[in-house]
Amino acid sequence: MGGPVTTASPGPKGPPPASGTPVPAGPAPGTAAPAPATASPGDRGGPRGRGGPPGREPWVERPGDQSDQGYQGGPLGQEPWAERRLHPVTPFRRAWAPVAVLAGWAVHDPNQAQEQLTRLTTTALLVGLAVIVPGAALYGFLSWWFTHFAVTDTELRIRTGLLFRRTAHIRLDRLQAVDVTRPLLARVAGVAKLKLDVVGADKKDELAYLGEEEARTLRALLLARAAGFTPEAAREVGEAPVRRLLHVPPGVLAVSLVLTGATWGSLAAALVVPPLLWFATHSVWTVLATGVPLLGAAGASSVGRFVGEYDWTVGESPDGLRIDHGLLDRAHETVPPGRVQTVRIVEPLLWRRRGWVRVELHVAGSSNSVLVPVAPREVAETVIAAVLPGVTVPASLDRPPRRARWCLPLWWRGHGLAVTGTVFAARHGLLRRGLSLVPHAKVQSVRLTQGPWTRFKGLADVHVDTGAGNTVTARLRDAAEARDLLQAQANRSRTGRREARPDRWMA
Repeated sequence: MGGPVTTASPGPKGPPPASGTPVPAGPAPGTAAPAPATASPGDRGGPRGRGGPPGREPWVERPGDQSDQGYQGGPLGQEPWAERRLHPVTPFRRAWAPVAVLAGWAVHDPNQAQEQLTRLTTTALLVGLAVIVPGAALYGFLSWWFTHFAVTDTELRIRTGLLFRRTAHIRLDRLQAVDVTRPLLARVAGVAKLKLDVVGADKKDELAYLGEEEARTLRALLLARAAGFTPEAAREVGEAPVRRLLHVPPGVLAVSLVLTGATWGSLAAALVVPPLLWFATHSVWTVLATGVPLLGAAGASSVGRFVGEYDWTVGESPDGLRIDHGLLDRAHETVPPGRVQTVRIVEPLLWRRRGWVRVELHVAGSSNSVLVPVAPREVAETVIAAVLPGVTVPASLDRPPRRARWCLPLWWRGHGLAVTGTVFAARHGLLRRGLSLVPHAKVQSVRLTQGPWTRFKGLADVHVDTGAGNTVTARLRDAAEARDLLQAQANRSRTGRREARPDRWMA
Protein backbone atom coordinates (compact mmCIF):
# COMPACT_ATOMS: atom_id res chain seq x y z
CA MET A 1 0.00 0.00 0.00
CA GLY A 2 3.04 2.28 0.07
CA GLY A 3 4.73 4.18 2.83
CA PRO A 4 3.14 6.86 4.92
CA VAL A 5 2.89 10.56 4.19
CA THR A 6 5.95 12.31 5.54
CA THR A 7 6.29 15.83 6.81
CA ALA A 8 8.99 18.11 8.13
CA SER A 9 8.62 21.12 10.36
CA PRO A 10 9.54 24.53 8.88
CA GLY A 11 13.19 24.21 9.96
CA PRO A 12 14.57 27.11 11.96
CA LYS A 13 11.16 28.11 13.25
CA GLY A 14 10.49 24.67 14.77
CA PRO A 15 11.54 23.45 18.25
CA PRO A 16 15.01 21.92 18.69
CA PRO A 17 15.35 18.13 18.60
CA ALA A 18 14.74 16.32 21.88
CA SER A 19 18.20 14.77 21.79
CA GLY A 20 19.86 18.16 22.05
CA THR A 21 21.96 17.60 18.96
CA PRO A 22 22.46 20.92 17.16
CA VAL A 23 20.64 21.20 13.85
CA PRO A 24 21.94 23.44 11.06
CA ALA A 25 19.58 26.30 10.34
CA GLY A 26 20.00 25.99 6.56
CA PRO A 27 20.59 28.74 4.03
CA ALA A 28 19.09 32.16 4.55
CA PRO A 29 16.10 33.15 2.40
CA GLY A 30 17.05 34.40 -1.03
CA THR A 31 20.54 32.78 -1.03
CA ALA A 32 21.69 29.75 -2.90
CA ALA A 33 22.73 26.69 -0.97
CA PRO A 34 25.63 24.62 -2.34
CA ALA A 35 24.49 21.59 -4.27
CA PRO A 36 25.69 18.12 -3.18
CA ALA A 37 29.00 17.25 -4.78
CA THR A 38 27.73 13.95 -6.13
CA ALA A 39 24.34 15.12 -7.33
CA SER A 40 23.70 16.35 -10.81
CA PRO A 41 21.61 19.49 -11.39
CA GLY A 42 17.97 18.76 -10.65
CA ASP A 43 18.64 15.73 -8.42
CA ARG A 44 16.43 15.72 -5.37
CA GLY A 45 18.61 14.56 -2.54
CA GLY A 46 17.83 14.24 1.11
CA PRO A 47 15.92 11.79 3.25
CA ARG A 48 12.41 10.73 2.32
CA GLY A 49 11.43 10.34 5.97
CA ARG A 50 12.60 8.93 9.25
CA GLY A 51 11.19 6.04 11.18
CA GLY A 52 9.58 6.46 14.56
CA PRO A 53 9.12 4.17 17.52
CA PRO A 54 7.89 0.61 16.87
CA GLY A 55 4.18 0.50 16.16
CA ARG A 56 4.01 4.16 15.19
CA GLU A 57 3.90 5.36 11.61
CA PRO A 58 6.77 7.79 10.86
CA TRP A 59 4.68 10.76 9.66
CA VAL A 60 7.10 13.39 10.97
CA GLU A 61 10.70 14.11 10.08
CA ARG A 62 13.10 15.67 12.55
CA PRO A 63 13.17 19.45 12.71
CA GLY A 64 15.77 20.98 10.48
CA ASP A 65 15.94 18.09 8.00
CA GLN A 66 16.64 19.45 4.53
CA SER A 67 15.56 17.66 1.39
CA ASP A 68 14.65 18.36 -2.20
CA GLN A 69 17.25 21.11 -2.45
CA GLY A 70 16.87 21.05 -6.22
CA TYR A 71 19.25 22.64 -8.68
CA GLN A 72 21.17 25.54 -7.24
CA GLY A 73 21.55 27.81 -10.26
CA GLY A 74 24.95 29.40 -10.67
CA PRO A 75 25.81 32.76 -12.21
CA LEU A 76 23.91 33.46 -15.41
CA GLY A 77 26.68 35.50 -16.99
CA GLN A 78 27.87 39.02 -16.63
CA GLU A 79 25.38 40.53 -19.08
CA PRO A 80 21.56 40.41 -19.03
CA TRP A 81 20.13 37.62 -21.13
CA ALA A 82 20.23 38.72 -24.74
CA GLU A 83 17.45 37.91 -27.17
CA ARG A 84 17.51 34.21 -27.95
CA ARG A 85 15.45 31.45 -29.51
CA LEU A 86 13.79 28.43 -27.98
CA HIS A 87 15.30 24.94 -27.95
CA PRO A 88 15.96 23.48 -31.45
CA VAL A 89 13.53 20.63 -30.75
CA THR A 90 10.62 23.13 -30.75
CA PRO A 91 10.02 22.98 -34.56
CA PHE A 92 9.05 19.31 -34.26
CA ARG A 93 6.34 20.28 -31.78
CA ARG A 94 5.02 23.16 -33.88
CA ALA A 95 5.09 21.17 -37.11
CA TRP A 96 2.01 19.30 -35.91
CA ALA A 97 -0.16 22.44 -36.16
CA PRO A 98 -1.16 21.98 -39.86
CA VAL A 99 -1.79 18.28 -39.25
CA ALA A 100 -3.95 19.17 -36.23
CA VAL A 101 -6.01 21.54 -38.41
CA LEU A 102 -6.71 18.74 -40.90
CA ALA A 103 -7.57 16.32 -38.09
CA GLY A 104 -9.92 18.88 -36.55
CA TRP A 105 -11.70 19.32 -39.89
CA ALA A 106 -12.07 15.54 -40.24
CA VAL A 107 -13.55 15.20 -36.74
CA HIS A 108 -15.87 18.18 -37.25
CA ASP A 109 -17.31 16.79 -40.51
CA PRO A 110 -16.51 13.05 -40.67
CA ASN A 111 -18.92 12.32 -43.55
CA GLN A 112 -17.37 14.95 -45.79
CA ALA A 113 -13.86 13.82 -44.82
CA GLN A 114 -14.68 10.19 -45.63
CA GLU A 115 -16.20 11.19 -48.97
CA GLN A 116 -13.10 13.19 -49.91
CA LEU A 117 -10.77 10.34 -48.93
CA THR A 118 -12.66 7.80 -51.08
CA ARG A 119 -12.15 10.04 -54.12
CA LEU A 120 -8.38 10.16 -53.68
CA THR A 121 -6.23 7.86 -55.75
CA THR A 122 -2.95 6.41 -54.54
CA THR A 123 -1.01 8.93 -56.64
CA ALA A 124 -3.02 11.88 -55.30
CA LEU A 125 -2.56 10.64 -51.74
CA LEU A 126 1.23 10.39 -52.16
CA VAL A 127 1.37 13.83 -53.75
CA GLY A 128 -0.67 15.23 -50.87
CA LEU A 129 1.69 13.70 -48.32
CA ALA A 130 4.67 15.02 -50.27
CA VAL A 131 3.19 18.52 -49.95
CA ILE A 132 1.81 18.35 -46.41
CA VAL A 133 4.86 16.85 -44.67
CA PRO A 134 7.44 19.37 -46.00
CA GLY A 135 4.90 22.18 -45.52
CA ALA A 136 4.36 21.21 -41.89
CA ALA A 137 8.11 20.98 -41.35
CA LEU A 138 8.63 24.40 -42.94
CA TYR A 139 5.88 25.91 -40.77
CA GLY A 140 7.45 24.47 -37.63
CA PHE A 141 10.87 25.79 -38.56
CA LEU A 142 9.67 29.30 -39.45
CA SER A 143 7.51 29.62 -36.34
CA TRP A 144 10.54 28.64 -34.25
CA TRP A 145 12.86 30.95 -36.18
CA PHE A 146 10.60 33.98 -35.64
CA THR A 147 10.10 33.36 -31.89
CA HIS A 148 12.49 35.15 -29.56
CA PHE A 149 12.58 36.03 -25.89
CA ALA A 150 14.79 38.27 -23.80
CA VAL A 151 15.09 39.33 -20.16
CA THR A 152 15.65 43.06 -19.65
CA ASP A 153 16.05 45.06 -16.45
CA THR A 154 12.27 45.42 -16.04
CA GLU A 155 10.49 42.80 -18.14
CA LEU A 156 10.48 39.51 -19.98
CA ARG A 157 9.84 40.17 -23.67
CA ILE A 158 8.45 37.41 -25.92
CA ARG A 159 8.15 38.01 -29.68
CA THR A 160 6.17 35.49 -31.74
CA GLY A 161 4.30 35.32 -35.03
CA LEU A 162 5.11 34.42 -38.62
CA LEU A 163 2.71 36.72 -40.49
CA PHE A 164 1.16 38.66 -37.62
CA ARG A 165 3.75 39.68 -35.05
CA ARG A 166 2.92 39.64 -31.33
CA THR A 167 5.15 40.98 -28.59
CA ALA A 168 4.34 40.21 -24.96
CA HIS A 169 5.88 42.55 -22.38
CA ILE A 170 5.71 40.78 -19.01
CA ARG A 171 6.70 43.05 -16.15
CA LEU A 172 8.91 41.19 -13.71
CA ASP A 173 7.30 42.85 -10.68
CA ARG A 174 3.91 41.46 -11.80
CA LEU A 175 5.02 37.82 -11.86
CA GLN A 176 3.31 35.71 -9.23
CA ALA A 177 4.34 32.19 -10.30
CA VAL A 178 6.75 30.57 -12.73
CA ASP A 179 6.02 26.87 -13.28
CA VAL A 180 8.13 24.27 -15.06
CA THR A 181 6.27 21.39 -16.75
CA ARG A 182 7.78 18.41 -18.53
CA PRO A 183 5.37 16.33 -20.62
CA LEU A 184 6.38 12.74 -21.32
CA LEU A 185 7.86 13.34 -24.77
CA ALA A 186 9.57 16.50 -23.52
CA ARG A 187 11.23 14.49 -20.76
CA VAL A 188 12.53 12.05 -23.36
CA ALA A 189 13.93 14.94 -25.39
CA GLY A 190 15.42 16.64 -22.32
CA VAL A 191 13.37 19.84 -22.62
CA ALA A 192 10.83 21.63 -20.44
CA LYS A 193 8.05 24.21 -20.71
CA LEU A 194 8.05 27.42 -18.68
CA LYS A 195 4.61 28.80 -17.71
CA LEU A 196 4.28 32.34 -16.40
CA ASP A 197 1.51 33.43 -14.04
CA VAL A 198 1.06 37.21 -14.21
CA VAL A 199 -1.19 39.29 -11.97
CA GLY A 200 -4.31 40.36 -13.88
CA ALA A 201 -3.77 38.00 -16.86
CA ASP A 202 -6.44 35.41 -17.63
CA LYS A 203 -4.12 33.20 -19.67
CA LYS A 204 -0.62 32.02 -18.87
CA ASP A 205 2.19 32.96 -21.23
CA GLU A 206 4.64 30.17 -21.87
CA LEU A 207 8.03 29.40 -23.34
CA ALA A 208 7.95 25.97 -24.98
CA TYR A 209 10.43 24.47 -25.16
CA LEU A 210 13.68 25.21 -23.33
CA GLY A 211 16.44 22.88 -22.23
CA GLU A 212 15.79 21.56 -18.74
CA GLU A 213 18.88 23.31 -17.35
CA GLU A 214 18.04 26.54 -19.13
CA ALA A 215 14.43 26.44 -17.92
CA ARG A 216 15.45 26.04 -14.28
CA THR A 217 18.08 28.75 -14.55
CA LEU A 218 15.68 31.18 -16.24
CA ARG A 219 13.03 30.43 -13.62
CA ALA A 220 15.49 31.21 -10.82
CA LEU A 221 16.45 34.48 -12.52
CA LEU A 222 12.83 35.59 -13.01
CA LEU A 223 11.84 34.79 -9.43
CA ALA A 224 14.86 36.63 -8.06
CA ARG A 225 14.04 39.67 -10.18
CA ALA A 226 10.38 39.47 -9.10
CA ALA A 227 11.61 39.50 -5.49
CA GLY A 228 13.29 42.85 -6.08
CA PHE A 229 16.91 41.78 -6.55
CA THR A 230 19.04 43.87 -8.88
CA PRO A 231 20.02 42.26 -12.22
CA GLU A 232 23.56 41.66 -10.97
CA ALA A 233 22.42 40.11 -7.67
CA ALA A 234 19.68 38.05 -9.35
CA ARG A 235 22.25 36.31 -11.55
CA GLU A 236 24.23 35.34 -8.46
CA VAL A 237 21.32 34.23 -6.26
CA GLY A 238 20.36 31.16 -8.26
CA GLU A 239 17.43 28.98 -7.21
CA ALA A 240 16.21 29.37 -3.64
CA PRO A 241 16.63 26.28 -1.41
CA VAL A 242 13.64 24.03 -0.73
CA ARG A 243 12.68 22.32 2.53
CA ARG A 244 10.30 19.42 2.06
CA LEU A 245 7.07 19.55 4.02
CA LEU A 246 5.13 16.58 2.67
CA HIS A 247 5.36 13.63 0.31
CA VAL A 248 2.38 11.43 -0.65
CA PRO A 249 3.37 7.80 -1.40
CA PRO A 250 1.68 6.12 -4.40
CA GLY A 251 0.06 3.47 -2.21
CA VAL A 252 -1.67 6.04 0.00
CA LEU A 253 -2.88 7.93 -3.09
CA ALA A 254 -4.27 4.74 -4.66
CA VAL A 255 -6.18 3.76 -1.51
CA SER A 256 -7.61 7.27 -1.18
CA LEU A 257 -8.98 7.10 -4.74
CA VAL A 258 -10.56 3.71 -4.05
CA LEU A 259 -12.26 5.19 -0.99
CA THR A 260 -13.62 8.19 -2.92
CA GLY A 261 -17.32 8.07 -3.71
CA ALA A 262 -16.97 9.97 -6.99
CA THR A 263 -14.75 7.19 -8.39
CA TRP A 264 -17.34 4.50 -7.72
CA GLY A 265 -20.24 6.70 -8.84
CA SER A 266 -18.72 7.49 -12.25
CA LEU A 267 -17.65 3.87 -12.74
CA ALA A 268 -21.14 2.58 -11.88
CA ALA A 269 -22.70 5.04 -14.33
CA ALA A 270 -20.29 3.92 -17.08
CA LEU A 271 -21.20 0.26 -16.51
CA VAL A 272 -24.97 0.63 -16.03
CA VAL A 273 -26.13 3.38 -18.40
CA PRO A 274 -24.82 1.99 -21.77
CA PRO A 275 -26.58 -1.44 -21.41
CA LEU A 276 -29.83 0.29 -20.47
CA LEU A 277 -29.57 2.52 -23.55
CA TRP A 278 -28.91 -0.52 -25.74
CA PHE A 279 -32.04 -2.31 -24.54
CA ALA A 280 -34.07 0.89 -24.97
CA THR A 281 -32.80 2.07 -28.39
CA HIS A 282 -30.76 -0.79 -29.98
CA SER A 283 -28.57 1.95 -31.44
CA VAL A 284 -24.81 1.45 -31.34
CA TRP A 285 -24.16 5.15 -31.96
CA THR A 286 -26.34 6.19 -29.02
CA VAL A 287 -24.54 3.75 -26.74
CA LEU A 288 -21.12 4.96 -27.91
CA ALA A 289 -22.06 8.63 -27.70
CA THR A 290 -23.12 8.13 -24.07
CA GLY A 291 -20.75 5.39 -22.91
CA VAL A 292 -17.47 6.88 -24.11
CA PRO A 293 -17.87 10.16 -22.14
CA LEU A 294 -18.94 8.20 -19.06
CA LEU A 295 -15.90 5.93 -19.32
CA GLY A 296 -13.73 9.01 -19.81
CA ALA A 297 -15.17 10.59 -16.66
CA ALA A 298 -14.59 7.36 -14.70
CA GLY A 299 -11.00 7.21 -15.92
CA ALA A 300 -10.38 10.87 -15.13
CA SER A 301 -11.67 10.49 -11.56
CA SER A 302 -9.51 7.43 -10.85
CA VAL A 303 -6.62 6.63 -13.19
CA GLY A 304 -6.32 10.22 -14.40
CA ARG A 305 -6.06 11.58 -10.87
CA PHE A 306 -3.54 8.91 -9.89
CA VAL A 307 -1.33 9.72 -12.87
CA GLY A 308 -1.59 13.46 -12.31
CA GLU A 309 -1.08 13.39 -8.52
CA TYR A 310 1.58 10.67 -8.46
CA ASP A 311 4.66 11.38 -6.29
CA TRP A 312 3.10 14.56 -4.90
CA THR A 313 5.71 16.57 -3.00
CA VAL A 314 5.26 19.93 -1.27
CA GLY A 315 8.31 21.99 -0.35
CA GLU A 316 8.77 25.35 1.34
CA SER A 317 11.12 27.96 -0.11
CA PRO A 318 11.53 31.74 0.20
CA ASP A 319 9.68 32.24 -3.10
CA GLY A 320 6.56 30.29 -2.02
CA LEU A 321 5.44 26.68 -1.73
CA ARG A 322 6.69 24.43 -4.51
CA ILE A 323 4.67 21.44 -5.69
CA ASP A 324 6.13 18.60 -7.78
CA HIS A 325 3.90 15.85 -9.13
CA GLY A 326 3.04 13.66 -12.11
CA LEU A 327 3.78 10.14 -13.36
CA LEU A 328 3.96 10.74 -17.11
CA ASP A 329 3.96 14.54 -17.28
CA ARG A 330 6.03 16.07 -14.48
CA ALA A 331 4.97 19.50 -13.19
CA HIS A 332 6.92 21.86 -10.96
CA GLU A 333 4.41 24.45 -9.72
CA THR A 334 4.61 27.35 -7.30
CA VAL A 335 1.95 28.59 -4.90
CA PRO A 336 2.51 32.37 -4.99
CA PRO A 337 3.21 33.97 -1.59
CA GLY A 338 0.42 36.11 -0.28
CA ARG A 339 -1.91 35.27 -3.20
CA VAL A 340 -3.89 32.45 -1.55
CA GLN A 341 -7.44 33.67 -1.00
CA THR A 342 -9.15 30.56 0.39
CA VAL A 343 -8.02 27.19 1.73
CA ARG A 344 -10.56 24.37 1.70
CA ILE A 345 -10.19 21.16 3.74
CA VAL A 346 -12.24 18.32 2.21
CA GLU A 347 -13.07 15.21 4.24
CA PRO A 348 -14.92 12.44 2.33
CA LEU A 349 -16.98 10.01 4.38
CA LEU A 350 -14.80 6.93 3.78
CA TRP A 351 -11.62 8.83 4.67
CA ARG A 352 -12.70 9.78 8.20
CA ARG A 353 -11.80 6.43 9.78
CA ARG A 354 -8.22 6.88 8.59
CA GLY A 355 -8.15 10.59 9.50
CA TRP A 356 -7.32 11.68 5.94
CA VAL A 357 -8.20 15.01 4.33
CA ARG A 358 -7.66 16.77 1.01
CA VAL A 359 -6.60 20.42 0.85
CA GLU A 360 -7.64 22.67 -2.04
CA LEU A 361 -6.75 26.27 -2.82
CA HIS A 362 -8.24 29.33 -4.46
CA VAL A 363 -5.40 31.53 -5.70
CA ALA A 364 -6.05 34.89 -7.34
CA GLY A 365 -5.11 34.77 -11.01
CA SER A 366 -3.71 31.22 -10.85
CA SER A 367 -4.91 27.78 -11.88
CA ASN A 368 -3.25 26.03 -8.93
CA SER A 369 -6.13 24.37 -7.06
CA VAL A 370 -4.74 21.41 -5.07
CA LEU A 371 -2.28 21.75 -2.21
CA VAL A 372 -2.48 18.26 -0.65
CA PRO A 373 -4.27 15.39 -2.47
CA VAL A 374 -4.42 13.22 0.67
CA ALA A 375 -2.72 13.34 4.08
CA PRO A 376 -3.50 12.89 7.78
CA ARG A 377 -5.25 15.92 9.18
CA GLU A 378 -2.42 16.98 11.46
CA VAL A 379 0.07 16.82 8.57
CA ALA A 380 -2.27 18.79 6.31
CA GLU A 381 -2.63 21.48 8.98
CA THR A 382 1.16 21.80 9.08
CA VAL A 383 1.19 22.54 5.35
CA ILE A 384 -1.71 25.00 5.75
CA ALA A 385 0.29 26.84 8.40
CA ALA A 386 3.08 27.25 5.81
CA VAL A 387 0.81 28.67 3.11
CA LEU A 388 -1.16 30.84 5.58
CA PRO A 389 1.37 31.97 8.23
CA GLY A 390 -0.16 32.52 11.64
CA VAL A 391 -3.42 30.71 10.77
CA THR A 392 -4.67 27.87 12.97
CA VAL A 393 -7.49 25.59 11.86
CA PRO A 394 -10.38 25.94 14.37
CA ALA A 395 -10.83 22.85 16.50
CA SER A 396 -14.61 23.29 16.91
CA LEU A 397 -17.39 25.10 15.06
CA ASP A 398 -20.80 26.38 16.09
CA ARG A 399 -23.78 24.69 14.46
CA PRO A 400 -26.85 26.64 13.32
CA PRO A 401 -29.76 26.85 15.79
CA ARG A 402 -32.08 23.83 15.91
CA ARG A 403 -34.89 25.67 14.13
CA ALA A 404 -32.68 25.52 11.02
CA ARG A 405 -33.89 21.93 10.52
CA TRP A 406 -37.15 23.35 9.15
CA CYS A 407 -35.18 25.02 6.35
CA LEU A 408 -32.73 22.18 5.61
CA PRO A 409 -33.86 18.89 7.18
CA LEU A 410 -31.02 16.63 8.39
CA TRP A 411 -28.34 18.42 6.32
CA TRP A 412 -28.39 21.46 8.60
CA ARG A 413 -26.09 19.50 10.95
CA GLY A 414 -23.31 19.66 8.36
CA HIS A 415 -23.01 23.44 8.57
CA GLY A 416 -20.86 25.27 11.06
CA LEU A 417 -19.05 28.55 11.69
CA ALA A 418 -15.97 29.72 13.56
CA VAL A 419 -14.34 33.15 13.50
CA THR A 420 -10.85 33.50 14.96
CA GLY A 421 -8.43 36.38 15.05
CA THR A 422 -7.00 35.35 11.67
CA VAL A 423 -9.67 33.54 9.60
CA PHE A 424 -13.35 33.24 8.80
CA ALA A 425 -14.09 29.48 8.80
CA ALA A 426 -17.33 27.97 7.44
CA ARG A 427 -18.16 24.28 7.08
CA HIS A 428 -20.76 22.62 4.87
CA GLY A 429 -21.65 19.07 3.85
CA LEU A 430 -22.68 16.04 5.84
CA LEU A 431 -21.26 13.09 3.87
CA ARG A 432 -18.45 15.00 2.20
CA ARG A 433 -17.45 17.74 4.61
CA GLY A 434 -15.75 20.87 3.41
CA LEU A 435 -14.20 23.47 5.72
CA SER A 436 -13.29 26.77 4.02
CA LEU A 437 -10.77 29.12 5.61
CA VAL A 438 -10.64 32.76 4.48
CA PRO A 439 -7.97 35.04 6.00
CA HIS A 440 -9.53 38.32 7.09
CA ALA A 441 -7.11 40.29 4.93
CA LYS A 442 -8.41 38.53 1.78
CA VAL A 443 -12.10 39.39 2.29
CA GLN A 444 -13.28 41.80 -0.41
CA SER A 445 -16.94 42.12 0.60
CA VAL A 446 -19.45 40.73 3.09
CA ARG A 447 -23.16 40.18 2.35
CA LEU A 448 -26.22 39.06 4.28
CA THR A 449 -29.12 37.34 2.50
CA GLN A 450 -32.52 36.07 3.66
CA GLY A 451 -35.17 34.17 1.76
CA PRO A 452 -38.86 34.26 2.70
CA TRP A 453 -38.73 31.04 4.72
CA THR A 454 -35.41 31.78 6.46
CA ARG A 455 -36.67 35.26 7.31
CA PHE A 456 -39.82 33.71 8.83
CA LYS A 457 -37.62 31.42 10.94
CA GLY A 458 -35.32 34.25 12.01
CA LEU A 459 -32.31 32.92 10.08
CA ALA A 460 -29.89 34.44 7.57
CA ASP A 461 -26.86 33.53 5.43
CA VAL A 462 -23.59 35.47 5.59
CA HIS A 463 -21.51 35.47 2.38
CA VAL A 464 -17.81 36.37 2.32
CA ASP A 465 -16.37 37.22 -1.12
CA THR A 466 -12.66 36.93 -1.90
CA GLY A 467 -10.40 38.25 -4.63
CA ALA A 468 -10.30 34.89 -6.46
CA GLY A 469 -13.98 35.19 -7.42
CA ASN A 470 -14.87 32.67 -4.72
CA THR A 471 -17.60 32.98 -2.08
CA VAL A 472 -17.66 31.27 1.31
CA THR A 473 -21.06 31.13 3.00
CA ALA A 474 -22.03 30.62 6.64
CA ARG A 475 -25.55 29.25 6.26
CA LEU A 476 -28.57 29.32 8.54
CA ARG A 477 -27.20 31.59 11.25
CA ASP A 478 -29.45 33.38 13.73
CA ALA A 479 -30.54 36.68 12.14
CA ALA A 480 -29.25 38.83 15.01
CA GLU A 481 -25.97 36.93 15.06
CA ALA A 482 -25.66 37.36 11.28
CA ARG A 483 -26.13 41.14 11.49
CA ASP A 484 -23.46 41.42 14.18
CA LEU A 485 -21.17 39.13 12.18
CA LEU A 486 -21.62 41.28 9.08
CA GLN A 487 -20.37 44.43 10.78
CA ALA A 488 -17.63 42.69 12.78
CA GLN A 489 -16.26 40.91 9.71
CA ALA A 490 -16.06 44.17 7.76
CA ASN A 491 -14.00 45.69 10.60
CA ARG A 492 -11.75 42.61 10.85
CA SER A 493 -11.11 42.72 7.10
CA ARG A 494 -10.01 46.35 7.19
CA THR A 495 -7.67 45.65 10.10
CA GLY A 496 -6.32 42.51 8.44
CA ARG A 497 -5.44 44.33 5.22
CA ARG A 498 -3.51 46.98 7.15
CA GLU A 499 -1.48 44.35 9.01
CA ALA A 500 -1.03 41.90 6.11
CA ARG A 501 2.47 41.00 4.93
CA PRO A 502 3.48 42.33 1.50
CA ASP A 503 2.74 40.11 -1.51
CA ARG A 504 6.40 40.00 -2.51
CA TRP A 505 8.65 37.12 -3.40
CA MET A 506 11.05 36.20 -0.60
CA ALA A 507 9.52 38.91 1.65
